[in-house]
Amino acid sequence: MEIIILPTPAEVGRVAAAKIASVVTEKPAAVIGLATGSSPQGIYADLRRRVDAGEISFAQARGFALDEYVGIPLEHPESYASVIARDVVAPLGFEPSRVRVPDGRASDLAFAAKEYDAAIRAAGGIDVQILGIGANGHIGFNEPTSSFASRTRIKTLAPSTREANARFFDTPEQVPTHCMTQGLGTILEARHLVLVAQGASKAAAIAAAVEGPLSSFVPGSALQLHEHATVVVDEAAAAELRLADYYRYTYDHKPEWQRFA
Repeated sequence: MEIIILPTPAEVGRVAAAKIASVVTEKPAAVIGLATGSSPQGIYADLRRRVDAGEISFAQARGFALDEYVGIPLEHPESYASVIARDVVAPLGFEPSRVRVPDGRASDLAFAAKEYDAAIRAAGGIDVQILGIGANGHIGFNEPTSSFASRTRIKTLAPSTREANARFFDTPEQVPTHCMTQGLGTILEARHLVLVAQGASKAAAIAAAVEGPLSSFVPGSALQLHEHATVVVDEAAAAELRLADYYRYTYDHKPEWQRFA
């Protein structure tokens, strides 16, 4: 993996956004995997700055969200369909019909999950997948012990995940217990993975994913299997990395032809 350690959360967002922008500049009709939550907000803010400045356009791009709650109304402000529309589609200028979110309201959830994977394949696959990581090491909503071969499917959210997401709801009881998420096998098929993390609460998960053993107990460790994974973290999230000095040295001495920010 390419590990980039930066001083601040704002720099994490800027550098990760530069990677996304480089993909879209080279391929205007790129397929982008879209994450929700707090981790990628800096990416979207910097991409909006670039869009407003006329540097890039997402008008031809396509998007596929990582996950969605099961059973939550489409119009609920915390459904990921609403979050993606509000925080990504509108500010970045995506054509709404070219952005899909898993259907957590389908009458046949298993079929909807399989159809979602089929839609990604029909679009040509994901060019760059944006990821965050949970404190328990989950990516997407692939909780610990998720299979590395898993496809888009229904998952039961861990209590710690529901507790972490309760800040978005009026009461903890309102947080759904189930979700539909791209599986680890689905995620690993993207051509490039860009994972961001900020803050000390993510330090243990980052160290386990990057430097720990390959284990389904830490779903984020699946990135070790990918040929093109970039992990961008701030100093707080990098605090438990044993080879942090080497990662800084490697990034500082990256040849110009490898640089994107």
